[in-house]
Amino acid sequence: QVHMVESGGGSVQAGGSLRLSCTVSGYTYRYRYMGWFRQAPGKEREAVATITTGGGATFYGDSVKGRFTISQDNAKNPVTVYLQMNSLKAEDTALYYCAAGPGGVPWRDEAGYVSWGQGTQVTVSS
Repeated sequence: QVHMVESGGGSVQAGGSLRLSCTVSGYTYRYRYMGWFRQAPGKEREAVATITTGGGATFYGDSVKGRFTISQDNAKNPVTVYLQMNSLKAEDTALYYCAAGPGGVPWRDEAGYVSWGQGTQVTVSS
């Protein structure tokens, strides 16, 4: 059974930075996608960034491209996935979820993710 725990959320002023971490433990060898999603109040959940566990390819949503960086540390056990968030904006305020899965669909498609964390809140004040 896969267990995912996010940390690193908090409150920051616009222009600031935060780094989210997600520890992924369990039987994950079949998982190709490790990613981050977010959901703001009253909005649908959206894909933020994903990294592939094989080649380390990265994908970003248009709204975060150039500001956020996803990375992973496979040398650690459990595996840890990071999301470095710079130049934060008020519109980045959301509950951020870590997710993992076998992929097989476009990276934004939630069908490619079968394990989810509980979420960590990020609040950016302007």
